Amino acid sequence: MAKLIVPLAIGAGVAVVLGTYGKLHTPTGIAVSVAGFSGPLQVKVWLATMAIVFAVVQLVTALAMWGKLPLRGSWVSPVHRWSGRIAFLLTLPVVVHCLYALGFADYSLRTLLHSILGCLFFGAFTTKMLVLTKNGLAGWVLPVFGGVVFAALVGVWATSAAWFFSTSGLQF
Repeated sequence: MAKLIVPLAIGAGVAVVLGTYGKLHTPTGIAVSVAGFSGPLQVKVWLATMAIVFAVVQLVTALAMWGKLPLRGSWVSPVHRWSGRIAFLLTLPVVVHCLYALGFADYSLRTLLHSILGCLFFGAFTTKMLVLTKNGLAGWVLPVFGGVVFAALVGVWATSAAWFFSTSGLQF
């Protein structure tokens, strides 16, 4: 348990710093836009949706690696690692958009949950990456931290992209 204190403290620090920056920073309204999309919000929700797809691949391959699914082969671990990397990279433009253009929002329950879950996701992700390098941890540690990262990302997606698609329809 002592080996978890530093990663947990750093992960909590990341979450608090992101939330504090998002709250104190004056939202610019300037956002990431990509050609082919009708606007920055569409870019954000589609990148988040693609991140969820890769996160589901992460979940399936993690379950296979822990013997919970009958998937076998030397491809499972590399697919797990690369799907995680891709999912994380897809979230970076989204967090830049959220923090820089919009800030930490609390004007509704949905935006408050979205802001908190976004900070939690990056804090939990940081903690999980730091825990990965530790030897001698209990067998439950990685699945729990991976589960928290996955659950936070699903929560972030549900309070943004899923909400956007349900209220505005599928837009590109």
